Amino acid sequence: MSAPKIVLAYSGGLDTSIIIPWLKEEKGMEVHCLAGDVGQGAEELVGLEEKAAQSGAASCRVVDLRTEFLTECVWPSLKALAVYEGRYLLGTSLARPVLARAQVAYAQEVGAEALCHGCTGKGNDQVRFELGYMAFAPEMQIIAPWREWSITSREEAIDYAAEHEIPIVATRKKIYSRDRNLWHISHEGGAIEDPSNPPPADAWQWTTDPKAAPDEAQCVTLTFDKGVPVAVDGQVLEPVPLLERLNEVGATHGVGRVDIVENRLVGMKSRGLYETPGGTILMEGLRSLRALCVERDSADLADRLAPEWARLVYNGQWFHPKREAMDAFFNCLAQTQTGEVTVELFKGKATSLHASSPNSLYNENLASFTMGEGFQPQDSEGFVRLFGLPGTVAQAVAGESRV
Repeated sequence: MSAPKIVLAYSGGLDTSIIIPWLKEEKGMEVHCLAGDVGQGAEELVGLEEKAAQSGAASCRVVDLRTEFLTECVWPSLKALAVYEGRYLLGTSLARPVLARAQVAYAQEVGAEALCHGCTGKGNDQVRFELGYMAFAPEMQIIAPWREWSITSREEAIDYAAEHEIPIVATRKKIYSRDRNLWHISHEGGAIEDPSNPPPADAWQWTTDPKAAPDEAQCVTLTFDKGVPVAVDGQVLEPVPLLERLNEVGATHGVGRVDIVENRLVGMKSRGLYETPGGTILMEGLRSLRALCVERDSADLADRLAPEWARLVYNGQWFHPKREAMDAFFNCLAQTQTGEVTVELFKGKATSLHASSPNSLYNENLASFTMGEGFQPQDSEGFVRLFGLPGTVAQAVAGESRV
C-alpha cells in the first residue's frame, strides 16, 4: 500500500526543511512541496527543487505568483490604504491567500489528502494558511508540525537539521526569521524579540540606513488609473517591474523601515522589523490623490473602514464576504482616483509634493481666501448657529444645573 501524500508549503528555510523528514518518519507520508514565487528573490528560489529532494521530498514545484499577488492582493490593500495598527503594511498577510490557493491546487493535482505548513502555534500565519485551505479544500487534513512535535525552539530545530544532514542557512548567531516578497521583508527572532534592544544593524537587509542615505532628495512621479499604479516617471510598466522600480529607488533612500510591537491574533504582543520601500511610496502617493478626488463623507468612511480591512486581512480572513464587501466600496471610490502625484524621497521619508487629476474636486474659487462666485459669506451665519445648536443647548442646561 502506497504512503499517503501530503503537500507542504515550502520555502527552503529552517522550519520547512526539517518538516520534510519529520513527515516521512513520524507520519509515514510521501511529501510533495509547493513553493510560490511572490518576489522573494532568486537567492531563495534557485536550487529549491534540489534542496527539497536532498531533504527527502518526492517532488517540489515552484510557481510564479508575482503578478496575481500584486493585482489580486496588494493593489486592493493599496486602494484601501490599509495599515495594521497604524504601522504595518501587511506584507506577509497579503501573500498568504495566493500561496494557500496554489498549494491546494498542487495537492489536488498530485492526489494528496493532506496539507502542511511550517507556521508556529504562536503566530498569525497558521490561521492565514488554514483559512485558505478551508476555503478551497475543507475535506483535506491539515498537519501543523509546530503544534505536534517535541521541538520547542529554533535552536532545537537547527540541531534536528544537523542530525538529519538537512542543508540550512540559519545559525545560532544569526537566527532571525524572515519573510520576503515583492511588497516587503519582515524580520523577527533573535535580538529583535527584546523591545528594549535597538534594532540590530545586521537585521536590515534591503533599505539603506536613512542616516547614510543620499544627501540629495529624489522625486518620483506616480501615475494612477482608478487607484492602480500604472507608470513611474511617465513610463508605463507592468505591476512587477513597476514595484521593483519603486523598491529600488525607495531602498536607496532608506524609505519604508518600521520597528513595531504589534498585537498578534492569538493574543500576545510581538516585535517585528519591516522594510516596505516601494509600498510606502505608493501609499503616500495614493493618499494624496484620494484627498484630491474623493468627497469628504466618502473619504471619512474610507478612513474608518481601512483599519477594519487591515485587521481582517491580518487575521487571515481574506476569503470572507466582509472583505469582499469592503473591496466593493473601495473599488467604487477608486473610480475617480486617476492622476499623477510627485513624491519626494529623502533620508527615510516619502513626502507627496503635488498632485493633479482630471477628477479633482478642488475648486480654487471656493477654497481661496478671496471671495468669489459660488459662495455667499452671509450663508455662514445661519450655518454656524445651527451647527452649534446641540452644544449650546447642552451648555445652557449644564449651566442651570450648576447654579
